[in-house]
Amino acid sequence: MYAIIATGGKQYTVKEGDIIRVEKLDAEEGSKVTFDQVLAVNDGSLKVGAPVVEGATVVGEVEKNGRGKKVVVYKYKHKTGYHKKNGHRQDYTQVKIESINA
Repeated sequence: MYAIIATGGKQYTVKEGDIIRVEKLDAEEGSKVTFDQVLAVNDGSLKVGAPVVEGATVVGEVEKNGRGKKVVVYKYKHKTGYHKKNGHRQDYTQVKIESINA
């Protein structure tokens, strides 16, 4: 059984027991989170929502909140002496999927 959920402007295919990294959620470590934007569920037969599957939820537990690896952004224009170096670390929340309720 798997489900497709939407959170943080992205879509994720999840199964029970999966560990996913999503955009930062406002939840403490060890707390439960419920994803109610379930776009599709497959439990032997595929149910596709329009846009979401009615009554379907995915429950997970927050394992940790963290920051990803640094991405270096370097802008450069030749012959003008212009260069700019910048770094970015994206915040994330790591969630372990516990159950899919369809």
